[in-house]
Amino acid sequence: MADRVPASIQIGGDISAAVFAELLHIIAFEGLSPEWGGEPFDAESRVVGQPLALFDESCAWGKIDNLEAFCVDHGLPFVRWSGSYPGEWSPERLIFRGNGTVDSYMVDESDRVLLDRRLLDDLGSIAAAMAYFDAAEFEVPPLVVEGDPPPVSAAAESAAAPREVGHG
Repeated sequence: MADRVPASIQIGGDISAAVFAELLHIIAFEGLSPEWGGEPFDAESRVVGQPLALFDESCAWGKIDNLEAFCVDHGLPFVRWSGSYPGEWSPERLIFRGNGTVDSYMVDESDRVLLDRRLLDDLGSIAAAMAYFDAAEFEVPPLVVEGDPPPVSAAAESAAAPREVGHG
């Protein structure tokens, strides 16, 4: 039996409708939800203009291997957090920026990035440590699926908002 812990993942990037359909199959296979303890994810759960956020309260070994591999294969940036399993592994944040390697960061149960003495010695300076923290704060871009409506700018939203008319 697998050791199970909570895990979450945010996915972004640009994909075709066909690749999105493949993504939906993998999400269903992994049993992910659009919220903690929620119903299984479906296409209507997606918020256009936002990264795709998915959750699993009981993820085997804290890994979402099939989905993570799919994202790497298709160049989709993601950030995955998983909790610890006492005596086995610590919480972890994985970051894939759309190309290159998948980077792992030590975090606590609240997903705050941590440094231990050995890593601080390896980094060699406070400036390098701050750069490490900055790299760990990668912001996942929105998931844009071919055919999505164009994003609405803040200026356009403001112009479209009803205005109050002052009275005398």
